[in-house]
Amino acid sequence: METNVAAFSAGNIAWVLTSAALVLMMTPALGFFYGGMVRKKNVLNTLSLSFVTIATVSFVWILWGYSLSFGPDALGGFIGNLKYLGLSGMGVSQHSRYAESLPSYVFVVFQLMFAIITVALISGSLVERVKFSSWVVFTAIWLTVVYAPIAQWVWGIGGIFQKMGVLDFAGGTVVHISAGFAGLAGALVLGKRKGYMKENIVQPNQLGYTILGAGLLWFGWFGFNGGSALAANSIAASAFLVTNTAAASAAVSWMIAEWIRNGKPTSLGIVSGAIAGLATITPASGYVTPGAAIIIGFVAGIICFSMVVFIKPKLGYDDALDVFSVHGVGSVWGVFATGLFADPLVNKAGEGLLYGNPKQVWIQVLTIIAVAAYSFVMSFIIFKILDLAMGLRVDKDSETMGLDITQHEETGYNL
Repeated sequence: METNVAAFSAGNIAWVLTSAALVLMMTPALGFFYGGMVRKKNVLNTLSLSFVTIATVSFVWILWGYSLSFGPDALGGFIGNLKYLGLSGMGVSQHSRYAESLPSYVFVVFQLMFAIITVALISGSLVERVKFSSWVVFTAIWLTVVYAPIAQWVWGIGGIFQKMGVLDFAGGTVVHISAGFAGLAGALVLGKRKGYMKENIVQPNQLGYTILGAGLLWFGWFGFNGGSALAANSIAASAFLVTNTAAASAAVSWMIAEWIRNGKPTSLGIVSGAIAGLATITPASGYVTPGAAIIIGFVAGIICFSMVVFIKPKLGYDDALDVFSVHGVGSVWGVFATGLFADPLVNKAGEGLLYGNPKQVWIQVLTIIAVAAYSFVMSFIIFKILDLAMGLRVDKDSETMGLDITQHEETGYNL
């Protein structure tokens, strides 16, 4: 008896696997982006926080992470069940529930790379003072308790917000808002770095690393957003184009804002603007026109610059590398803007306020609030428990000496 199952598409498989490789590259690129901004005594540790996340998340993802994130929904769409525990029962020729033209293994590995970069993003809030051992444990717990439910809510078949019709093409809520608010929680639990706002501790060791990392992140983001079409098609091409457009627009607006305020643009400001634009366009990338991408990116640069320069110093928290200001706040704007600018001529699955669907804005706002609140509260609890159980922060002497030596008995530079 013949079954009505679509054939695998070699083109789609090739594009999504290539995209997965591009997204994997983003995590060591993130390490360089972060690593260049810390002090010399912490550069190797900062790079290692990103790199070890590839290993820990990959391990957990195969055992139970994928099943909780994308397995058949449980608890009314709150989380996936354990049907795919250890990927059991998932053969190499099984069609993915999320894209019939792809084998399940292709979707599994593509989504794995998203989980890795999401967890790694959080480390930017904690650098120069978090214990390496506590970070390793945190990555496994956070993926299970925070990332997996949110992925199911937004992207899972039967997920709470997926059923409501939320638009998040490539991870504005699942990746950037969840990581940004988790980073804020971690920064609050850890406390400020020694000398923060009293001494000049903002001493980037090598901004060349940061520029290299930003360039590689920009490159990898084409797989991040373009690959989220799960096919080599016109939507992937559109996502590719608007991703580049928004990044460029935000880089320009941050540069202009900094130029006006300080009289000179900085390389750090330009690349920070680009990352803000990339994070902000992520949820909208499969739904908006290039013209909308220019607006979304330009506003993102201004908002994120204002958060870093004006608002964060007044609030006084020590989010070391501005994960909350850039990824958390930037993507709040991005998810909201998706509800405004989603154009059904780009993607018939999305119709925003400007195209006659005001309801979409409220769905976007509700999802933003739920994801931000859940990630912040649960992350705060995880950090607190880890602090009580094994200690979250290095001691003062270790912080003074630097985490390269005290956590790894290695140095990033031969001094």
